[in-house]
Amino acid sequence: MSTPHYHTPGGKLRARGAGVPFVGTPGPWNAITDVPGIEVGYCTLIEGSGPLVVGQGPVRTGITAIFPHGRERANAGAYAGWFSMSGNGEMSGTAFIDERGRFDGPITITNTHSCGLARDVTAKWLFSRLRPGEKNDQPFWLPVAAETHDGPLNDVNGHHVREEHVIAAFEDARSGPIEEGSVGGGTGMRCYEFKGGSGTASRAVEFDGKTYTVGAFVQSNFGKRRLFTLAGLPIGLEIPTGTEEAPDDGSIIGIVATDAPMMPHQLRRVARRAAFGIARSGGVASNESGDLFLAFSTANSDAVEQHEGIVNAAYVGEQGMTPFYEAAIEATHEAIMNSIFGNETMVGRDDYACPGLPVAKVQAILARHGLLVPTD
Repeated sequence: MSTPHYHTPGGKLRARGAGVPFVGTPGPWNAITDVPGIEVGYCTLIEGSGPLVVGQGPVRTGITAIFPHGRERANAGAYAGWFSMSGNGEMSGTAFIDERGRFDGPITITNTHSCGLARDVTAKWLFSRLRPGEKNDQPFWLPVAAETHDGPLNDVNGHHVREEHVIAAFEDARSGPIEEGSVGGGTGMRCYEFKGGSGTASRAVEFDGKTYTVGAFVQSNFGKRRLFTLAGLPIGLEIPTGTEEAPDDGSIIGIVATDAPMMPHQLRRVARRAAFGIARSGGVASNESGDLFLAFSTANSDAVEQHEGIVNAAYVGEQGMTPFYEAAIEATHEAIMNSIFGNETMVGRDDYACPGLPVAKVQAILARHGLLVPTD
C-alpha cells in the first residue's frame, strides 16, 4: 500500500509507512501543504567528494521556501508569532513580528552562512514582482530567513548557495505531497546522529463545527543519539553510535501553519507548544543549539492587508486553543521523525559519513514492544 502518508512523492519511506504509531489525524498529504494555499519549494545542492577545499566543496546544502499564500500571492502577509527555545541560531524578521504581529512574503530556510543571502534575495525578488495594490503599508520588506548549521557535511564557509538557487526554490514551490529528508535546506543536516533534514506533517482539528488544519515543517539538525525517543521507547540506547559521544551542537527550525483564525498573541503560544515536539523525540535544547519556532495563520488575509481605519478580524476563543496546541506538538514531532526516516547515509566533506536510520532495527524494537502498526 502506497499513500502520501507512507511515502514521499519520490518514494522515500515516511515514519507512518514504517509502522510508527502516532497520535492524531493527519490531513490528506500529512504535510504543511494540507493548510490551503501553502506551497513549498526546494533547491538542493550536492557536488563533489573527498577532502574539504573551502570555496570548492564538497557541497551538501540547499534552500527551502515556504509561501503562506502560494507563489501567486507572494507578497501577501500573515499574522504570526515566534518563540526561541534556544537562541544559538538565526531567524530574521522576528523583531518586526514582535512589533506588528505579522510577516510578509515567503519564509526561507538554509545553512547558517547563507541565511543573510536568502533574506536579501527574498526582498529583491518580492520587489521585482510587486503589483499595483500590493504592499501599501511600507515600501520595504523584512523577510523571515532561518538557518541551521551543516558544516560537518558541507563546505559551509564556501557560500555555495547563490541568488539563482534561492529563486529556483521559489520557482519550485507547489502544493500537494512534498519531499523529505536530504532536500532543500535540510540537505546537509543531522538529527540524533542519524541523517536528518527536511520533514513535515499535519493534523486535523475539529472546532466550532469546522475542520481546520495545523501543519508543521522542520529542518532538523539536533540531538544526541542516547536521547532519541520514539513511541516512548529509548531507541537511541538500543542503537548506539559505538563511538565517543559527539557534542550536541545542532539546531532545529520549526514552522507551524494553520488555517484557523488566530491573533499574533495566540500564535506565539502555538509556537511555544510546537517546541514540545522536540522534547517528545528526546531533544533538550542544548547550549549550542538554535531551536527557533514560527507559527502563522493563513486566515484573516483581508485584515492583515488593511492598514487604515477599523479592522475586523476573527479569532479562536481562548477556551478553544488547547486542541490546536496538541496538534502543533503532534505535527512537529512527526515532522522530525519524517525528516529522519526519509533519509539514507550521506558522505560529505573529508569523507565524513552520517548514517541513515536503520529502519529494520527500529521496526524490530517497536514490534518487540507491541507498538508496530500494520501498514498493509
